Amino acid sequence: MYITVEDFIAEWNKEAGLTQGVLDGLTDEALGQRVYPEGRTLGRIAWHLTANIPEYLTEFGVPVEGAGDSNEVPSAREIAGTFRTNVAAAADAIRKRWTDDSLKLTQNAFGRTESNAMILMGLIKHIVHHRGQLTVLMRQAGLPVPAVYGPSKEIWARMGVTPPL
Repeated sequence: MYITVEDFIAEWNKEAGLTQGVLDGLTDEALGQRVYPEGRTLGRIAWHLTANIPEYLTEFGVPVEGAGDSNEVPSAREIAGTFRTNVAAAADAIRKRWTDDSLKLTQNAFGRTESNAMILMGLIKHIVHHRGQLTVLMRQAGLPVPAVYGPSKEIWARMGVTPPL
């Protein structure tokens, strides 16, 4: 749980940086990759987690200028660039709108009463959840997967190590 706004911002920047590495590895050709025929595409998931940042925070009283039409999936480069912009705008908006005491206040979040600190944690968990989906789809699309919480297959290979099973 976050006690201060700066606690959240530190975690936000760390997790956003890991996600940025994943998004920077996307290609336009891979954006159509699906797990199953009716499932979301890699591009749809990447754009969803990007466009959702301002939507999510605005819903909870922190207006954030952000991505345009969330129904149109742009290029891989635009997704990565917009994510970078939305992450910075979110941090700036939270610093301007909420204080450390604001994190203790509660509001309705998806049918539950949650503290603002928990709502912010939910935003990070949302991004982490979808980042995991993206790495699987990247692997299926034949893209190299960057290290997230530890070395990926590609990083192990560069280190000259056979990855553990």
